[in-house]
Amino acid sequence: MDIWLVDTGPLVAYLDSGEVEHDRASDALDGFNGVLATTAAVVTEVMYFISGVHDGAIAVSELISQSGMQIYGLCEPADVREAATLMQRYADTPMDFADATLVLLAERLATFDILTLDRRGFNTYRLPSGAPFNPVLDIR
Repeated sequence: MDIWLVDTGPLVAYLDSGEVEHDRASDALDGFNGVLATTAAVVTEVMYFISGVHDGAIAVSELISQSGMQIYGLCEPADVREAATLMQRYADTPMDFADATLVLLAERLATFDILTLDRRGFNTYRLPSGAPFNPVLDIR
């Protein structure tokens, strides 16, 4: 089964029809039949960015529920330390905590496919093995 990691941007764009990337995000998410996986840090960012949209938080929760999206905490002390180390390594890109947790999740799930609008970041970030990410919107 295909697994896509999901970053903040596509979820916000999907839920907010006023976003420039709304159609691309909608096409990608609606057309995907595999497993969507993200982190609690990404959900936190999405909730923040969608707070100005009427019923935004409810829409986020419904999207997560209806899609069967898997959400991983990655908030144990060792996870936070690993994320901080990654953020320091990629400070010039820069990398935020949500991005760092997605890199950690990619390693744990052994998947490189990511639904993101952050091309600069995820074309730069690497897994500990050195493997690059595969931003799925770039190939659609």
